[in-house]
Amino acid sequence: MRRMALCGYFTRWRQNKPVWKAEIGVFGAYRKTQIMHKTTMGKKPKKKVYHREHALDRVMELRKKPSLVFQLISTIQSQKSGHLLLWDLEKFVGFKYSTIFRVFGSQGYRSPPAVTLTEEAKSIAAMEPEVRAKMEPFLVRTMRKLSMLSVDCRLPLDTIEVIADEMGLIPMYPQYFRLDMMNDREYLHLENWDYSLAFPAGFRPNTSYLEEIHRWQKMEFPSPYLNARRIEVGDPKARKRAVAVLHELLSLTLEKRLTSTQIDTFHTELRLPSRLLLCLIKHHGIFYLTNKGVFSTALPKEAYDGSSLIEKCPLLEYRDKFLALIGRNEGKEVSCAVK
Repeated sequence: MRRMALCGYFTRWRQNKPVWKAEIGVFGAYRKTQIMHKTTMGKKPKKKVYHREHALDRVMELRKKPSLVFQLISTIQSQKSGHLLLWDLEKFVGFKYSTIFRVFGSQGYRSPPAVTLTEEAKSIAAMEPEVRAKMEPFLVRTMRKLSMLSVDCRLPLDTIEVIADEMGLIPMYPQYFRLDMMNDREYLHLENWDYSLAFPAGFRPNTSYLEEIHRWQKMEFPSPYLNARRIEVGDPKARKRAVAVLHELLSLTLEKRLTSTQIDTFHTELRLPSRLLLCLIKHHGIFYLTNKGVFSTALPKEAYDGSSLIEKCPLLEYRDKFLALIGRNEGKEVSCAVK
């Protein structure tokens, strides 16, 4: 009888039904007691909601047109004549801004219609050599810190090229770096470790996030510059190190953001987690992942005030002067047609 009761128990448990167990009461009689089992069988698990922050999503939208404007400015400056023929501008949409670009020449002139910079834009463009000089120490420091984040203080050149635009022009200084060939790949190798640079940019997770993972936060954050070989993969500190490395990597870029594809190129050298997107989403108090654009883009939340980057390097301030000509101010834009 006992065996039959057990068989009935497990049969009803598999069918996700309440189980009734026979028990002997205080007076020797049998009574039935209902046992409710917590189970998700037959039910959909609750979906975790990832809260969107529209101000941070808008960061990517605000960069679309300016990137085309800067590309066109660079193209015009690279021409010996200082202008570009109008029919060569089919792939550009930024030349509509009359405060930056002007069209000259027509059917009444011998020369075909062309586009050049306005006088005001030329005066800003003339500042570029000075800006590049100011950026040089920043870029050297950034490249040294980026190399120090890697396990062996070296990075493949093709990996660096993936984020070259986000880092600025990558300098090549023999006093700091050397080029090595390994397994048919060219590497940029840091010559000397600099302890004065091994301090990460601080980050401030929001209050709700700290409360949510209070116990995890009590654990000391290992420095992102600590060699990954000193931490076992299964150690809880390994996850905290991954968070610190991701934050430091994003902080080294000009606009404090990288696409998930760009980050993944550093997977081996920086010993990043295999489930990269999950790591970024899980630590949503530190990072924000926006799906605006072709690829998902990660950025540290504390680097932005709404849609505006809080700290800007000289190169970004230089670019902002061009954006001011087209009426872009604090996320607002005024469109101007070419005259």
